[in-house]
Amino acid sequence: MTSLAKDGTPASPLVEVKDLKVHFPIKKGVIFDKVIGHVKAVDGVDLSIPRGRTYGLVGESGCGKSTLGRALLQLTPPTGGSVEFDGQELTKLAPGKLRSMRRRMQMIFQDPLSSLDPRQNVESILIEGLAAHGIGADRGERRKKVAETLDAVGLPRWALSRYPHEFSGGQRQRIGIARALVLGPDLIVADEPVSALDVSIQAQVINLLEELQDQLNLTYLVIAHDLAVVRHISDVVGVMYLGALVEEAPSDDIYAAPLHPYTRALMSAVPVPDPDVEDQRERILLAGDLPSPANPPKGCRFHTRCPWAQPTRCADERPVLRQITVEGLETGSDHRVACHWAEDIATGKLRPHEVKAELVHQEAETPTEVAPPSEPTSII
Repeated sequence: MTSLAKDGTPASPLVEVKDLKVHFPIKKGVIFDKVIGHVKAVDGVDLSIPRGRTYGLVGESGCGKSTLGRALLQLTPPTGGSVEFDGQELTKLAPGKLRSMRRRMQMIFQDPLSSLDPRQNVESILIEGLAAHGIGADRGERRKKVAETLDAVGLPRWALSRYPHEFSGGQRQRIGIARALVLGPDLIVADEPVSALDVSIQAQVINLLEELQDQLNLTYLVIAHDLAVVRHISDVVGVMYLGALVEEAPSDDIYAAPLHPYTRALMSAVPVPDPDVEDQRERILLAGDLPSPANPPKGCRFHTRCPWAQPTRCADERPVLRQITVEGLETGSDHRVACHWAEDIATGKLRPHEVKAELVHQEAETPTEVAPPSEPTSII
């Protein structure tokens, strides 16, 4: 995907993800565990994030967004595929080199309270990463670096001696952002950075992230449910469904002309402040349950709920994420869609039909799933 930097020059990719897969084994047994299947949380994702830009990742709960973010940072080991960061393949790095590389890759976690150690004050939390990577000649130099970072995120110096429970949700999120910034990273993965905050505080944190990006040339992967937040902050938006990308396009393009049926359903759920437009616009209600990632449908994974699904290809051939252009619609060459019939749907050649709801039945004996690693409190 061709992208431009803030100054208008072509932006080189900082992150290249190719055919990334994260499968968690399903085990069953009393004495000896036997692997009887896999949960395909992420199953064949390709994406590229240009340096200094923001990639927004959206989708419903359980689609694999957070797992993708963790796999990108190697917090969750990928099952297959590659993750290239600034020209280096992360999946093949030795543990020592990967630990050093993590200085340049940081994460902002979804829950600001649980991601901060309640037994450490703010100064200790921020200095911990500096000490682990050997940044700063002594404690005085590290304290100066921490104080400068605290100023950058809009917190007073007296906050250094306080503990996480003494702050509001917005202030705790700023501490989480400061912890990510203090190491001077190039890439920040923000997993639902404002979902736990009030609307007024959300705007402050989003504006702060944008200001820091302009000042420090940061690259973001923003994972979120709120489509309005993603539109405001993202340059490129990717839509995930059941472990795979179904559509990817520049932010303005995907909101002006969504081409995948699932993306169209998501966009139809976004409220419009104009009551006349809200009453007249198309609404797409998806029927049936979300299929299990342990047993995803064959062919197109969305075909069991898709109002435009066809008898041929949809049920037996998995669509690839391909670049398409539709005459009469404002779509650029960077618009990619994983749908066999995207052009016919966009032009109206195919009309939606009623979808018969299919319930997902659980087996009598439910196997025990191996849960992914617990959320770390920091990346150092």
